[in-house]
Amino acid sequence: MSQRTILFEISAGIARLTLNRPERLNSFNTDMHAEVRDALAALQQDTSARVLVITGAGRGFCAGQDLSDRVVAPGGESPDLGASIEHHYKPLILRLRQLPLPVIAAVNGVAAGAGANIALACDLVIAARSATFIQAFAKIGLVPDSGGTWILPRLVGQARALGLALLGDKLPAEQAAQWGLIWRCVDDVQLGAEVDTLAQQLAAAPTRGLARTKQAMLEGCRGFHGKARAAFHWPLSSRGNLRG
Repeated sequence: MSQRTILFEISAGIARLTLNRPERLNSFNTDMHAEVRDALAALQQDTSARVLVITGAGRGFCAGQDLSDRVVAPGGESPDLGASIEHHYKPLILRLRQLPLPVIAAVNGVAAGAGANIALACDLVIAARSATFIQAFAKIGLVPDSGGTWILPRLVGQARALGLALLGDKLPAEQAAQWGLIWRCVDDVQLGAEVDTLAQQLAAAPTRGLARTKQAMLEGCRGFHGKARAAFHWPLSSRGNLRG
């Protein structure tokens, strides 16, 4: 599997996926979409993985879409942004929500636009104190994508969700934790150790029971699409009983 824009490994039951374009704050381009998709497909085939950790290289988690990847020559046809969401971001968010194991986002820096919503689509989000979450879409005339309009109000309520989406202000990690947007905010130097401890705890837990808990909570959320619910079931039979 090509790993030019990501790092991916599975060891001791823990899968680690690192977005690895630090010079672009780990923003997504076409290659990164393909490599992340391949990594998650490989994860589906490897039943030794019991938890997935997603983070970013360098000083950022993910700045969303790399807009330079959408530049066209003068007179050229503008890219279809809707098609990009349908073909790339929507499948990614659904895959993260449907994985039958816990997914941890280790937010080490800025998480903006689609990058913020990818983090929030994970099951547990731990952020460094210096990290920020930005719904940057309003600044460039876009509607929040990558599940933002669905996830945000369910995490923080409509008033705060609208404030974040309409103003596009930076939300510090500590305030995000106070609002219940994320699980925990820790000092920057503690982020790696905190995430490792949590990942090891979840890797030692009954994976199938955790998967059923995740599934039940998602199905309990109004508006969770029936097709997505059905897709969640694919690997559970291969993981033994509820302690598997």
